[in-house]
Amino acid sequence: MALPTSYQVRYWGIAALVFFVMIWALGDVLLPFIVGGAIAYFLDPIADRLERLGLSRPAATSVISLAALVLVVLLVLAVIPTLTNQLRALINAAPEYAKQLQGFLLERFPELSDSTSTIRQTLAEIGQAIQARGAALAQGVLTSALGVISILLFIVVVPVVAFYLLLDWDDMVARIDSMLPLDHAPTIRRLAREIDAVLAGFVRGQVSVCLVLGTYYAVALMLAGLQFGLIVGAIAGTITFIPYVGALVGGALAIGLAMFQFWGDWLQIGIIAAIFAGGQFVEGNILTPRLVGKSVGLHPVWLLFALSAFGTVFGFVGMLIAVPVAASIGVLTRFAIEQYRASLLYQGTSGVAAPAEPATPAPKAPKPRRSRKSGGTA
Repeated sequence: MALPTSYQVRYWGIAALVFFVMIWALGDVLLPFIVGGAIAYFLDPIADRLERLGLSRPAATSVISLAALVLVVLLVLAVIPTLTNQLRALINAAPEYAKQLQGFLLERFPELSDSTSTIRQTLAEIGQAIQARGAALAQGVLTSALGVISILLFIVVVPVVAFYLLLDWDDMVARIDSMLPLDHAPTIRRLAREIDAVLAGFVRGQVSVCLVLGTYYAVALMLAGLQFGLIVGAIAGTITFIPYVGALVGGALAIGLAMFQFWGDWLQIGIIAAIFAGGQFVEGNILTPRLVGKSVGLHPVWLLFALSAFGTVFGFVGMLIAVPVAASIGVLTRFAIEQYRASLLYQGTSGVAAPAEPATPAPKAPKPRRSRKSGGTA
């Protein structure tokens, strides 16, 4: 006999409360394990494919780990130093760009030459604000991401956790499946498959899209001669998960920088614009349909709210778990709406088919009467 609904709600509510309390209290300790688990989840389909090609699970995990190690070493040696240098150079060049913008506007609009003009004072302050706050923002990002725990501990623990979780991923899933409540196991498995589909479509798919587009933008802009092409491509690729925002922000930044660098050379500026137009075409027609699909169901506004809320409450760890939790809540909400639409509360008496009334038997035809005199029929 299944537990009453009130007891089930109580037990699942307590479990959710314990989960969030642990995240809040042990966030710094759990960070490398959450990152390692996310990496293992991201790489599990690759390990499964290698297994289908004939490799054992330990061999597939070892191959993936070696490839990831080579990629990380290449990034550390080649890309990250250049990215950091371009970010610092862009922040330091902001005041000069602000002065050039001010001179351009003064040339076109002489009335701005008035020293008491609000617009002129605002333009003069833009460069200083960007330089001061941009440096603080860059430092804050590095501090929040890598200063939560020891960098050395983070670098050592994450690969180890990811390796062992990837090695035992299928066994852990099977063990968790065997512990599901028997009365609700089919429903839980169905919801888990939907959550996995959302995460696979969004996390794996969107991360792949971000990496491909970020690499494309960075390489294309650098080949086009844009001075800060690498950092612009990284920014555009990072925020590509928000539809149109990545292209708009990255395109505006790249075209703005190109106008300062190539002013008068409209062909070069057009090439920069064409790079982002081509990236949007490839994303909308090739990458997103193939890697993400149409059944993600994770609205960008809901995603931004989850990132903001979890980041405010739980810090950097909260931002890491915001996407899977938001996806899970979305699936559970759709399931609850489905159950509500099928319930008597929603349908009422008008939605329930009225029982068919028993058919009234047809009246029998009267029997013919015999005449007493002739014996015939009347």
